[in-house]
Amino acid sequence: MRSRYSAFVLQLPDYLLATWHPSTRPSELDLDDKFTKWIALSIHHARQHDDTHAEVSFTARYKQNGKALRLQEVSQFLKEQGRWFYVDGQFPD
Repeated sequence: MRSRYSAFVLQLPDYLLATWHPSTRPSELDLDDKFTKWIALSIHHARQHDDTHAEVSFTARYKQNGKALRLQEVSQFLKEQGRWFYVDGQFPD
């Protein structure tokens, strides 16, 4: 999760796509956003359910056009051939 957050901060779409599971990965990712500045990542919990499934709950803080915002998500990960891949995320209520 931390490496994917860093890839958003550094605008590295190739890394994000490479760590995204093929079943949910978009064909392309445009990160050229001059109005968003990522500020901080807080991991609330990380749970491995079994050998191949895990979830990470986090909050990412950012500014967009000078306004402070936050993104909260519980992300699902799947391990295949020794590598973890981001599958999808749910936004808590």
